Amino acid sequence: MDPQEELKLEQLKLEQLKQAAAEVAVGLVENGMVVGLGTGSTAKWAVEALGKRVKEGLQVVGVPTSEFTAHQARGVGIAVSSLAEHIEVDITIDGADEIQRGTLNLIKGHGGALLREKVVASASRRLVIIADDTKLVDQLGSRFAVPVEVVQFGWQSAERKLQRLGANTQLRLGPDEKPFVTDGGNFILDCTFTPIADPAALDRELNSVVGVVEHGLFLKMASRAVVAGPAGVQVLLPR
Repeated sequence: MDPQEELKLEQLKLEQLKQAAAEVAVGLVENGMVVGLGTGSTAKWAVEALGKRVKEGLQVVGVPTSEFTAHQARGVGIAVSSLAEHIEVDITIDGADEIQRGTLNLIKGHGGALLREKVVASASRRLVIIADDTKLVDQLGSRFAVPVEVVQFGWQSAERKLQRLGANTQLRLGPDEKPFVTDGGNFILDCTFTPIADPAALDRELNSVVGVVEHGLFLKMASRAVVAGPAGVQVLLPR
């Protein structure tokens, strides 16, 4: 088989796994709930699955974590609101870049919406993560950088401080090769560390850097992870 065809087949299989995990997670949503809607290539499947249930009569209100997700949700018939109207969210369904086995600690933010994702997650009674099994790792930082959202003003100063913490930093660019700008008007520095031995310590260090708005370490926030692999879908709980 042609290498490009093999790659397309692998991508198709991954999308099917993401969809399978999303459909299981959306099955947890009950009538009348306020539902946090994540952002990214996996979370989009949850929005699609929830839209199907809404068309079948389920009544929910969605709190999207990005303008992209808000647009998608409206397109599939989900009523969209915000934390201003609903300060507590019953359940949020979102993806992750990495899920640490056992703890269910996460790296998130590859989709560029980490600030709003963390705000919505922190307002949620339950955060359900959906993923394919390639996202499971023994140590965070094994495969993905930690996205760090920084204010545009003086972002170079924040970058230098992050580098002193041991980060190999890369300013995220958009398709136009200009700095990617989040919905909050900030830049993102993708910070590569060696596999992170102490995520809690790194969390404190990142929070201490002036100019950092938020970062992609989501620690002790996930209530469960719905993970799909070739053998089926498994539900993981934090230990």
